[in-house]
Amino acid sequence: MKFSYAMLPDYPLQDSLDAIQLADELGYHAVYAADETWHKDMWLLFAAAAARTRNIRFGPSLSPITLREPTLVAQATATLDELTGGRAECVISSGNFGLLAQYGVDWATTRPLSRVREAHHVVRTFLDEGTITHRGEFFTYDGLFTFARPVQRHVPLMLGAMRGPRSFQVAGEIADGVHHALSYTRRAHQYAVDNVRIGAERAGRDWRSLDLGAWTVFSTGPDGRAAKNAARAMVGLYASSMSAEQLRRNDVDPDSLRDAVEAVGAGDLRRAYELTPPEIADALSISGTPQECVDKIEREIEPTGMNHLILAITDSELVKVFSGMELPGVLSVPEQLQLVHDEVMPAFAATTG
Repeated sequence: MKFSYAMLPDYPLQDSLDAIQLADELGYHAVYAADETWHKDMWLLFAAAAARTRNIRFGPSLSPITLREPTLVAQATATLDELTGGRAECVISSGNFGLLAQYGVDWATTRPLSRVREAHHVVRTFLDEGTITHRGEFFTYDGLFTFARPVQRHVPLMLGAMRGPRSFQVAGEIADGVHHALSYTRRAHQYAVDNVRIGAERAGRDWRSLDLGAWTVFSTGPDGRAAKNAARAMVGLYASSMSAEQLRRNDVDPDSLRDAVEAVGAGDLRRAYELTPPEIADALSISGTPQECVDKIEREIEPTGMNHLILAITDSELVKVFSGMELPGVLSVPEQLQLVHDEVMPAFAATTG
């Protein structure tokens, strides 16, 4: 089981750089960040972090190909790969539906899966060959080339997926893996793995060789209740991007979060926190003491074949940025990175890469 840190680059940049350096020193597999307008630019942040790290890998999880042109995603990834000496990865998908709406894009009219499949071909080709001629449904190029060349012979390129079975099957068929966001039950992760396997076997591939990443809202500390409160403060925000189908796969009735999601839509995250039932927040996060987190990972994630935990760590500073709330007793990101290394990772040492 690999462990990675998924950051929201909303902290002072020096704090983010320090956290990345610590994650590198502690042996985390990768640090990922959302390639979204809402946050500080992850490409510039990771470029600055490259010289301060030795082993940790970097990449977007994810980059939205509805907003960022796929050849530019490939160009940035190749440049980051050179800067890091061959430590870049990339995850692409349609993007955050809430962000797309703010750009006036109705994601349902973009044929998202067909667009992602074609974008994968474009990014893969441009990374591997440095040139592309392609006439597709969504993207067209005639001899386009770039001098941005990766160090790695094959830069890992994964798909982000949350919704129906075909998105996971396509990932298994064509990509180097899938980052499965915002799922917490064994049933939800088994659904993802089963469909990745269908796609991989259809293409004659071994699904077990793929990066199967579980992207989760996460908070831990010796004060388990404080950690759960921190996760609760962010669950409404993330749940607003989850479909009713996905909520049900996580054993959550969509109606139980309707008011909280409406509060998020109105920009009132403090109210969303108040309207998110604690038991729902617990269901839609991995949070609590380190042992509580280990127990949930062992019960809900590890048995399904997911082999990569991607921890979207929530601390009091992040909660304050988004909602203005002060939550006492919540550990900082560096403190949680250290605690996960000391008390969570050892429970999976036999399978940690």
